Amino acid sequence: MTNKITYLNDGEFCIIKKDHVEFFSEDGTKINKKVLELSTEEEKYDKGDFKHFMAKEIEEQPITLKNGIKEYIDTSNNDINIHNFPWKINEISSVTLIGCGTAYHSCLMAKYWFEELTSLDVNIDVASEFRYRKNRFKKDTLYLFVSQSGETADTYAALDLCIKNNMKTCAVVNVIESSIARDSEFVLPIHCGTEIGVASTKAFLGQILILYILALKLGSLKKDLEKKTYIEKIKDLKELPKLVEKTLSLDNKIQAVSSTFNEAKGSMFLGRGFSFPIALEGALKLKELSYIHAEGYPAGEMKHGPLALIEEGMPVVVLAPRDDYYKKTISNMQEVIARGAKVLLITNKSKDEIVSENIWETIEVESTNEDLLPFLLTIPLQKLAYYSALKKGFDIDKPRNLAKSVTVE
Repeated sequence: MTNKITYLNDGEFCIIKKDHVEFFSEDGTKINKKVLELSTEEEKYDKGDFKHFMAKEIEEQPITLKNGIKEYIDTSNNDINIHNFPWKINEISSVTLIGCGTAYHSCLMAKYWFEELTSLDVNIDVASEFRYRKNRFKKDTLYLFVSQSGETADTYAALDLCIKNNMKTCAVVNVIESSIARDSEFVLPIHCGTEIGVASTKAFLGQILILYILALKLGSLKKDLEKKTYIEKIKDLKELPKLVEKTLSLDNKIQAVSSTFNEAKGSMFLGRGFSFPIALEGALKLKELSYIHAEGYPAGEMKHGPLALIEEGMPVVVLAPRDDYYKKTISNMQEVIARGAKVLLITNKSKDEIVSENIWETIEVESTNEDLLPFLLTIPLQKLAYYSALKKGFDIDKPRNLAKSVTVE
């Protein structure tokens, strides 16, 4: 409706009249405020040929990744264009990642990458927990705040707490004019474009892409990564949009298995290592859209309680890419099969046969280096949640009781 905008700081107010606006400070003193002009580029908000915005946003993910890579990767020099850090890199020895919901899963995903690619100590936190604990702020910690809207109330409150304690702050957001972006020292936009569906899809992939790129850059700057390894990982990254595009074609099998999830009273999503955050995200998507009880667990935790929930016919999604955890995850999978579960195995293509029997269904995504497999494993889980909700006839773009941007506590 307009491209002109003025931001009110806490305590400020304005009086809007027919032909002008007056701004006041908290004590009622009249003040001048800048009127900013946002980009006039019009974005298309229609669904196009898609039935739902979410379906469109799932299919847009190769473009989302291309845009992110184009913005942050110098393809000719195989380097990452993240410069002008407001801090010296040698002043940072730890990272704390903070988010809510899907953004928290992005943080958990990033924890694995930061640990693998850098020598930094890494912590993650749910924003609503972080802000109420007695935090021991350290000057050598970089606080990363992840939010699609940049207006998430709990995440903003956690940022505000860090600002008041003079901490180093960085925002990973989709909306660059948002509160979290404006108040952070450094901003890394995810360049996803507008996301309408309440259940985040392309923004999740955008978030983990930028967090992976940041981990690579910090690993390189701190000399934790060899130059050869750094260049190889950047080259693999450039191939990612094509691999996601191929993975998006796995529609038919996912549509067929979604009915079983709808008929069950609950389901489980299991993964180890890089796959564990994706298991959590897959379970969240199914809960959000289909209102089916779903739990994400580390596969190795099954014997510590959750195995009691397994019964005949219960659908269980097992994420077992051919990585260092593969054999152990397959072993955990056999335990749930032996107790009557219907296992949907999601792995990546390989010449080696799957060393297991009695698997209900198998979906194979494309192959790439282990760091990037989580991007591909995410796609079938998004589609599973979408088709489950579609068959139930639910409002996919606006699930009950949920809002796109959580601006209240």
